[in-house]
Amino acid sequence: MLEFAMLAVAAFAAGLVDAVVGGGGLIQIPVLFSAFSSTAPATLFGTSKLAGIFGTAAAAVNYSRRVRVAWSAAAPAAVTAFIFAFLGAVTVTKIPADFMRILLPFVLIAVAIYTFRKKDLGSVHAPLHTGTKERVMAIGVGALIGFYDGFFGPGTGSFLVFLFVRCFGFDFLGASAAAKVVNVACNLAALMWFGYSGHLLWQLGLMMAVCQVAGSLLGTKLALKHGSGFVRRIFLVVVAILIVKTGFDAWQRW
Repeated sequence: MLEFAMLAVAAFAAGLVDAVVGGGGLIQIPVLFSAFSSTAPATLFGTSKLAGIFGTAAAAVNYSRRVRVAWSAAAPAAVTAFIFAFLGAVTVTKIPADFMRILLPFVLIAVAIYTFRKKDLGSVHAPLHTGTKERVMAIGVGALIGFYDGFFGPGTGSFLVFLFVRCFGFDFLGASAAAKVVNVACNLAALMWFGYSGHLLWQLGLMMAVCQVAGSLLGTKLALKHGSGFVRRIFLVVVAILIVKTGFDAWQRW
């Protein structure tokens, strides 16, 4: 019962953080591995995806009611991300992802420095592209992040937020709303693969999904209430934690 209580709290916190800037897996996955240390990692990742897709979908719906989601960018990115996330999940069964563990901390450091130095980054919603150019860029972002999510995964939501801010000129609130749409597509593709291969604990995943949705609703409410400045601050905190976590993982495997 203690493990289930810990997982319920972790899922709630993961849903809250994910709804704002992504990165909820930092909270949820380590608790899953701690509580079920003898269970196959793929099964725990699949169970986490099952819970996560409900929380992310709830956030996407909640954002769409209050924020204008840029569907012209989010939709093509989501479709492409779905395809490439599935390809990434298949690829990781054939090619080790160890090189990503070494590279990721440096990429995150660059993202953090850039965001911190650009004080006005994401403060104003001023889309940079329209029409065909926007769709082509969205397809590129969807392919890159979708494959990354299926192949490796940590920080996917945060990378999406950053790219929608930097490459499309969205504010942090609008970027977070668009990122949720793409995240749902990534989670669905991965979930299909894990479900097909039998790597799911359905009852546990659905219990955590309820907690994820509750946390997601609170996180969305906080983001909408406090605006892009709040999302930007949380983004920097989550990226800093990701740098420490991924840096430690890379050092252990060096």
